[in-house]
Amino acid sequence: MRTEEIWRYVDAERASLAELLASLTPAQWKTASTCPGWTVQDVAAHVISSPQAKVLPVITGMARARGDFNRFVFDEARRAGALYSPAEIVAQYHQYAGSRRHPLGTVPADPLLDVLIHGQDIAVPLGITRSMPPEAARAAAERIWAKSFPFKARKRLAGVRLVATDIEWSAGEGEELRGPIALLLQLLTGRTYVTAQLK
Repeated sequence: MRTEEIWRYVDAERASLAELLASLTPAQWKTASTCPGWTVQDVAAHVISSPQAKVLPVITGMARARGDFNRFVFDEARRAGALYSPAEIVAQYHQYAGSRRHPLGTVPADPLLDVLIHGQDIAVPLGITRSMPPEAARAAAERIWAKSFPFKARKRLAGVRLVATDIEWSAGEGEELRGPIALLLQLLTGRTYVTAQLK
């Protein structure tokens, strides 16, 4: 998928997520997401942090986390979720609409997979169905399969062949797991609760 097409999907997914977030009640914002330790508010703040990331704060945050990237991301999401109100977070989605900025060391497919996956982390525990464009999900799946960090999908899913049933995509070798690319993308990122929906 071409870079500009990826960005168009990022724009559309962020816009639709902002619309969803704007409709949530205070209780829904405080609901536990499917990311352990994060509320819906934390996840929402994390997703829109991508175009706001600056080198020095990242270095400082990594130092506080003693070089542990996952701990850094976890802490920063919790910090942003506590710092900004729901209205302020939604405003950030509008403020950074169309932004092409992304953290150092990442590519445009990373913000795409971020908004696709975390959109589900928000919607699933709230009982909200959030569709995922198959072409966008495939681009995100290809990105995850191609890099080992941080999901380690190839290692976790060794001995399994993933086959999408709604778009042309497959990866891995072994026993087949078949299903829509949106579910496979969630599995690739460690959301194992979707496994029961795969065949």
